[in-house]
Amino acid sequence: MSQQTDAQLARSVALAAAELLRDLCVTGACPDAELGDRGDTDANTLILRLLHEARPDDYVLSEEAADDGLRCAARRVWVVDPLDGTREFRERREDWAVHIGLAIDGVPVTGAVALPAVQRVFATDDPRQPFAAAPQRPRMVVSRSRAHPVVLAVAEAIGAELVPMGSAGAKAMAVVQGDAEIYLHAGGQYEWDNCAPVAVALAAGLFASRIDGSPLVYNCRDPLLPDLLICRREYAEHVLTAVAAATHLLP
Repeated sequence: MSQQTDAQLARSVALAAAELLRDLCVTGACPDAELGDRGDTDANTLILRLLHEARPDDYVLSEEAADDGLRCAARRVWVVDPLDGTREFRERREDWAVHIGLAIDGVPVTGAVALPAVQRVFATDDPRQPFAAAPQRPRMVVSRSRAHPVVLAVAEAIGAELVPMGSAGAKAMAVVQGDAEIYLHAGGQYEWDNCAPVAVALAAGLFASRIDGSPLVYNCRDPLLPDLLICRREYAEHVLTAVAAATHLLP
């Protein structure tokens, strides 16, 4: 069993998967049409092996692995997305990520998010950095292809500048590193899409919740977790109020 802390383990596993995926992109080990599937499979295999070796008594919920439901009774569950942003990975863009999160009693307490294409990793044990002064017009990261009507309505209501971007991890880390102030999502996600990003965001001092303001809870029997808000704390109330006014746009 590894003597690393959970945060150190999350970081090291994210870095290992990031290196594997970068190498896969660079070496041309498989045809472009197969790159996404190969990345998902190879990164998942590596992550599961490393977590099992380091924490054999923990459970894992992965987007790319069968879920037998045994995790539901566990206190400690790693929630991972081996390749967040498969399309961006196939297109060899920079906005894809690796998510290694740990939920304890449903709370996202530890995590690491790697952005392999730009060789960055963000983890919950990073020293907290002060944010720059808030801009006059907040920047909101949104899907580069299908921003939800609620998100667009909120952006208009608060006068936000839209910043299109790929994967959920890349969007969340844009807020963590100060390249945006708000990440609002209402179009459908699963726990693996946001557990690690939320853990990192909370550790960085950001606000994170469901879009109705309720807590984000992990290791639920149904891993669907369709919406979230990650933002600087000074924007949270304003955004949640604008969301409440736009709920008629939800299904």
